[in-house]
Amino acid sequence: MNLDNSCYASSINPKTNLAIIMKDISLHILDIVQNSIKAKAKLIEVSIIDSQTDNIYSVTINDNGKGIAPEMLETVTDPWTTSRTTRKVGLGIPLFKQNAESTGGSFIINSEVGKGTWLTAKFINDNIDCLPAGDLTGVYSLLVNSNPDLDFVFSHKTDNGDYVFDTKEIKTILGDVALNEPSVRKYLKEMIDENINSLYK
Repeated sequence: MNLDNSCYASSINPKTNLAIIMKDISLHILDIVQNSIKAKAKLIEVSIIDSQTDNIYSVTINDNGKGIAPEMLETVTDPWTTSRTTRKVGLGIPLFKQNAESTGGSFIINSEVGKGTWLTAKFINDNIDCLPAGDLTGVYSLLVNSNPDLDFVFSHKTDNGDYVFDTKEIKTILGDVALNEPSVRKYLKEMIDENINSLYK
């Protein structure tokens, strides 16, 4: 799903290689949540507020993973910082920050070792550099299907209302049926897509 009435298409300088890597907000969400999974998070929450009235597209991601050490947190928005040993350049968080701030928005990240990490990126909706939302449904479905033992809460709010998808609630309803069972997977993807789209009608 590509929500064209959210952030407008980004004006990307082809000479800026970093900007090409994350072409929409859904890819940023996927990247950050994958970091949360690597940090051993069992619960990950993604909250989007898309307000045309306030001219804001806000993405907040919380997890209960192992957290980031204070000395690492001070440099985590530096594109040359990474906890990996196989790659010397970490781009996900710095690029998320860059893309938000390029619209006149903001980026905040906090973390506590042993408790988790939380961040908020705010984009200015009508700025020419605001990224499109991208395929949110596809990203959410991929995360749930690939990590059925984890819990996710995806919330989406617009000026027209809000929608919350909570895997804990779904698991209670399904009982012993797995979230990544093919028929369930198809149903959940359609349900997420329909509910998010309904917020734009």
